Amino acid sequence: MDRSALRTYGTQQVMTSSPVKLVALLYDKAIVSLREAVEAIESGDVQARWKANNRATEILTHLCTTLDHESGGDIARNLHQLYQFMLGRLFEVDMKNDAAAAREVIGLLEPLRDSWRELAEQTHDSSQTVLPQSRPSLDTAARKEAPGADHPQPSEPLDLSA
Repeated sequence: MDRSALRTYGTQQVMTSSPVKLVALLYDKAIVSLREAVEAIESGDVQARWKANNRATEILTHLCTTLDHESGGDIARNLHQLYQFMLGRLFEVDMKNDAAAAREVIGLLEPLRDSWRELAEQTHDSSQTVLPQSRPSLDTAARKEAPGADHPQPSEPLDLSA
């Protein structure tokens, strides 16, 4: 499959996903990016490592900065602390060319991603008969990440296609 077809498929997947599913997709993209960073470290490709790690950093920064601490309570505070820890580890990936730090963050992201996937499936199953009239944008969907952890609208949409 060529690159433009993959990009089109990715865009369609994002535009047709529920807000909860979008969070799982963000986690997926961060995990894939960090796996690419590990591969680049192992092959000695500094530029590829930086690019992949930067993509994961952008995703985690987006997730962290869009948390609504007022509505999210303890969940938002805990996620904020976890995201900050992960961002610190991603700094180590670049500064020390540290594959172990990337693997550690992958290990933290995978259970979060799995939980959001499960929530997306439960949400989809319980709302199958009630479909929205229009699809929210990625910005709007990101604000509706989860009950109790609502996010304000980010200043720029996050590109998942890279």
